[in-house]
Amino acid sequence: MGRFTLVLMLTYASLLGVSLANKDWGFGFNNTNWPGSHQRHNQTHAPKKIIVGGSQNWHFGFNYTDWSLKNAPFYFNDTLVFKYDPPSNTTFPHSVYLLPNLRSFLNCDLKRAKMIANPTQGGGKGFEFVLKKRKPHYFACGEKDGFHCKVGLMKFAVVPLLRWRY
Repeated sequence: MGRFTLVLMLTYASLLGVSLANKDWGFGFNNTNWPGSHQRHNQTHAPKKIIVGGSQNWHFGFNYTDWSLKNAPFYFNDTLVFKYDPPSNTTFPHSVYLLPNLRSFLNCDLKRAKMIANPTQGGGKGFEFVLKKRKPHYFACGEKDGFHCKVGLMKFAVVPLLRWRY
């Protein structure tokens, strides 16, 4: 097995592991049905809109990989909202690219990446991306030929999960 294949498998497994670790499956030994315990009857299963970076939005110097791990799991049909200031004399432009694979993500290689939001699309209510495919999604800022991705930490990956109803 090649080194790249091993790195790919380990990265995918860790992304999936973090996503699954944050999920309360609702079966097995737990105390949710004990008298006096907190019941979760009103838990929602509807898709959510998630602002990338939370109150920090999409900007240079924020660790989005850390943010995505802390905010996992993400589910099918959840919407990621990228908010960033439109280019001006006082702000740096940002964009959103979808990278094709783990190698491109790790190296911030934009050669085969697809721009999904240009520098003006993050203003106002932001650019919305719906997680509709069952695969890892690798996001990065493509400005300054990948500099924002490499040095500014503007990249993260998500693996959307199915929503379980119980």
